[in-house]
Amino acid sequence: MKPGHSLMKHYLQFKDLRAEEYAYLFERTRIIKTRFKNYERYTPLVDRTLAMIFEKASTRTRVSFEAGMYQMGGSVVHLTTGDSQMGRSEPIEDSARVISRMVDLVLIRTYEHAKIARFAAHSRVPVINGLTNEFHPCQILADLFTFIEHRAAGASALDCLRGKVVAWVGDGNNMANTWLQAAEVLGFTVHVSTPGGYGVDPKVAGISSADCYKVFDDPLEACRGAHLVTTDVWTSMGYEAENETRMKAFADWCVDAEMMAAAAPDALFMHCLPAHRGEEVTAEVIDGPQSVVWDEAENRMHVQKGLMEYLLLGRIG
Repeated sequence: MKPGHSLMKHYLQFKDLRAEEYAYLFERTRIIKTRFKNYERYTPLVDRTLAMIFEKASTRTRVSFEAGMYQMGGSVVHLTTGDSQMGRSEPIEDSARVISRMVDLVLIRTYEHAKIARFAAHSRVPVINGLTNEFHPCQILADLFTFIEHRAAGASALDCLRGKVVAWVGDGNNMANTWLQAAEVLGFTVHVSTPGGYGVDPKVAGISSADCYKVFDDPLEACRGAHLVTTDVWTSMGYEAENETRMKAFADWCVDAEMMAAAAPDALFMHCLPAHRGEEVTAEVIDGPQSVVWDEAENRMHVQKGLMEYLLLGRIG
């Protein structure tokens, strides 16, 4: 799509796309990943440039987007606040106006979600959220695709997800917020269990109904019957000063073998990584047979290739 095209979309929150768009994205991701695994060259984004702007540290987000864009035939410009005017006094709106005249797509990984929203409001090209304090939609996109890969068994992607139960154990953070949005859009339920004071705020999560989630004081009960058990680090980036307090508060929210045993017999375990074995998850679980964390990490690249293709070219075929 050309800059300023009336169909231009941003991807700042999971709810920015509709269920039928996700069905399309999951199918495109399957095709793109299959081509990659078969060493088939596929370069629909030749002469397209992705600007990646990082205010927060990154491993998986940078590698997955950068490798994915190169594999699709495009090029990448990597920026941090330390080597651009965004880290100085230039208004975010001015940076957006300039950068979006020079590239075709922008990825931003930052702190306050309001900053990426302001950038998108003044961008002539699609903007993708690579993580903010409030949301991490690309990670949940990868998690859902991974679940579909392992559990679809011939069913459509949306049918595979509809009615399922995802247990979220730990911090009511950007991942938890995005899981709630995904549940509302795609028709499954999230069982949320967090220590007191660390729960999910539905207003921050951006959901319109409480029907998509249930809250449990006991993490074991949250896991009971779940088809997927997932967690994250107890102290996210930007909250390091709270680390000692969080270590005490979250002590009973370590995903262990007992929690996995309470889940459905074929339940999967996921973690967005990096993981701290012995804190939010035991080594027995993350390195065990129900864990799909390495497929989950790889799938960041594949779903993001599908997402970039969709944002730039629309539906293929």
